[in-house]
Amino acid sequence: MKALFDLAPRALRLLAPEEAHELTLRALELGAHPNAPPDPPMLATSFAGLTLSNPIGIAAGFDKDARVPDAILRLGCGFAEIGTVTPLPQPGNPKPRVFRLLHDHGVINRLGFNNSGHDAALERLRRRPRQGIVGVNIGANKDAADRIADYVRGIDTFYDVASYFTINISSPNTPGLRDLQDPAALRDLLTRVFASRTKQMDAGKPKRPIIVKLAPDIPEELLVEVLAVLTEQNVDGIAISNTTLSRHGLRDSNAREAGGLSGRPLFHRSTITLARVYRATGGRTPLIGIGGIDSGGAALAKIEAGATLVQLYTGLIYEGPSLIGRIKATMADAVRRHNVHAIGDLVGRRADEWAAKPLEG
Repeated sequence: MKALFDLAPRALRLLAPEEAHELTLRALELGAHPNAPPDPPMLATSFAGLTLSNPIGIAAGFDKDARVPDAILRLGCGFAEIGTVTPLPQPGNPKPRVFRLLHDHGVINRLGFNNSGHDAALERLRRRPRQGIVGVNIGANKDAADRIADYVRGIDTFYDVASYFTINISSPNTPGLRDLQDPAALRDLLTRVFASRTKQMDAGKPKRPIIVKLAPDIPEELLVEVLAVLTEQNVDGIAISNTTLSRHGLRDSNAREAGGLSGRPLFHRSTITLARVYRATGGRTPLIGIGGIDSGGAALAKIEAGATLVQLYTGLIYEGPSLIGRIKATMADAVRRHNVHAIGDLVGRRADEWAAKPLEG
């Protein structure tokens, strides 16, 4: 089965991107996947009060409707994240809306938070066994009169089934959504979201970590203000980054398509942004590194730039699920090579080096 699964990426590229994605989800729902062996203790990781067997997850967008979180964990991930999920179902933007960049090992998407809504995802999460770390990535409906209220509703709806929450205010495919990264709007958003969490905790429920996912395109001077708000509000983590609007260095003809760019072309920009955030926060706020991870070396670079956890998606499209195991092998080798106790001991060791690089390398 492992050999067949490793061949799948090439076969799936014969299908349209969304058809290939749906076929992958159905295979995972049916259990047609290899199960990973136990992780070595050196990969165990702590993040915002959570304990994970390894620092690897699959990014939001892969399992929008909570169809396969447990399959993701069985593939060898230390955590899963479902969503982005909005209160009401919405179809997203017109098709075609996902474009492979084969020459660049990237993807451009303008999906627009297509998902089946809170109720459908909640029902699936209620049915799953309460094992493993499964986060919920929440967003706002495109036509919401009060978008912040949609995020508050997400906290209230999923509080009993989420290991943590990711606040997605950085997708480029919902008009105006990135306006919530403006410091004043962000402060209002977090004040209301944390008030919702406090209400849940006052009822005797455990604290659920809240992570904010940022875009890689925030101007440097604005990023300083954004991080000041995140620090002031004591967010539990920051995810860096969502897709980019930059098209620097692309060769593929699909580069002209509108939408957010992910995959290998995002690696440089997102890793530099990650390192700059790590330095600006003094390493006190745990970070999730996302963007362009398609090898063990790329994942290790995220850790060394300041990430405690990493998330993949586009890399799996090109490399297949065996990428997860290869990343673990690289991380374990790095722990041994540097003569440290665990992968967490390598977090941020090259942050200064990465932060000094120009964004458009």
